[in-house]
Amino acid sequence: MPTFSEKTLQRANEIVSHYPAGKQKSALLPILHLAQREWGGYLSTESMDYVAQFLDISPVEVYEVATFYSMYNLQPVGRYVLEVCHTGPCCTVGAENIMGYISQKLGIKAGETTADGLFTLKPMECLGACGYGPVLQILEKFHEHLTEQKIDDLIAECRTKAAALN
Repeated sequence: MPTFSEKTLQRANEIVSHYPAGKQKSALLPILHLAQREWGGYLSTESMDYVAQFLDISPVEVYEVATFYSMYNLQPVGRYVLEVCHTGPCCTVGAENIMGYISQKLGIKAGETTADGLFTLKPMECLGACGYGPVLQILEKFHEHLTEQKIDDLIAECRTKAAALN
């Protein structure tokens, strides 16, 4: 079973300390974010079991939350997850075209990851930016009023950042 690094364990304990004794389950969402960051951008069954043990709750309580929220990945993903809103307001201003363009440009379909492991294309329910569509999220940053040129620029920027990290 995986375990948190010392740094992540300190942060997890600090998060739990914000809740009353016996109410540590309230820390589940931020702890799952820590776990996802700690273990490669997704939550395996083993990592969710570890979180359950850490919070002293049943594994099914963790699974219920992790499978409900789209912000948690339950399978390996690329370094950059392109989360494209595909609900009504964004679709009326071109989100489906943007999804198609990204799919064609990267050679992947929704839910797939590029062979180099850099990009995963993920359709999302509402990202809460209806007036700025089409919109996508990469990591924790929103990109609004998307065009093919903006997509090209974002992909190039991600590739440059990834190359600098290697």
